Amino acid sequence: MNTNLAVILLASIAQESRLALFRLLVQRGKQGMAAGEIATLLNIPNSTLSFHLKALCQAELILARQESRYVYYSANFTAMTDLINFLTENCCGSGESCQPQCLPHL
Repeated sequence: MNTNLAVILLASIAQESRLALFRLLVQRGKQGMAAGEIATLLNIPNSTLSFHLKALCQAELILARQESRYVYYSANFTAMTDLINFLTENCCGSGESCQPQCLPHL
């Protein structure tokens, strides 16, 4: 991952509702959630939710899939892991001397 991509990913979650949305999808796992369920759980109006979902999809931090007449959204765990690895790649200098509390819990 390069610095420009990391900035894009971090900027996409640098907003309270988007961060809550992303964390909810991470908790839900690969199965994801339908947009209506997300709106209800986070108490976000549909039009506002659509705006946030679009921003996270464009950054590729979340993925969308159509099933029947519903769109389900899920966290892109590969992008999330790549970002965490990028942020921690030089931990404690080279990473080789990291203490267990410094390593990401993936």
